[in-house]
Amino acid sequence: MRLASPAFPDGGLIPDRYSKDGGNISPPLTWMDIPSATKSLALVMDDPDAPSGTFVHWLVYGIPPTVKELQEGLPPTPTLPNGARQGRNGFGDLGYGGPQPPSGTHRYVFHLYALDIELDLPAGASREELDQAINDDIIEEARIMGRYQHHGGRRSRAA
Repeated sequence: MRLASPAFPDGGLIPDRYSKDGGNISPPLTWMDIPSATKSLALVMDDPDAPSGTFVHWLVYGIPPTVKELQEGLPPTPTLPNGARQGRNGFGDLGYGGPQPPSGTHRYVFHLYALDIELDLPAGASREELDQAINDDIIEEARIMGRYQHHGGRRSRAA
């Protein structure tokens, strides 16, 4: 299973438009080679470099296995047009919350999980609730990592 983004290469810089201050637009993601036993997919974006421990930026789950991408700029709604549901990020908001490191350059890891269950978890779940729900049902995981750098006191431009 492979996960990619047309917006940035694995290990590359995440453009400002996807940052919290630069537009807070969710980046486009694509995947392929989903295991045939997959009944649903779940996506987690987190920052392992956050000062207080891993910070959650995005939770999307209940993604049908026939779906091969998440388009750029998804709305912060409980349910997406493809039927997937969104959880709460570390900012306390539903949907995507872009990078906003307090200082330095942080890594942002997108984890795509292929699950052998159709996840029965309502929208608005926390990372802990999602982890509990999928813990024993992960068939395979794919990852992509992007980096984002703190821009000091100035606000990022949406570019």
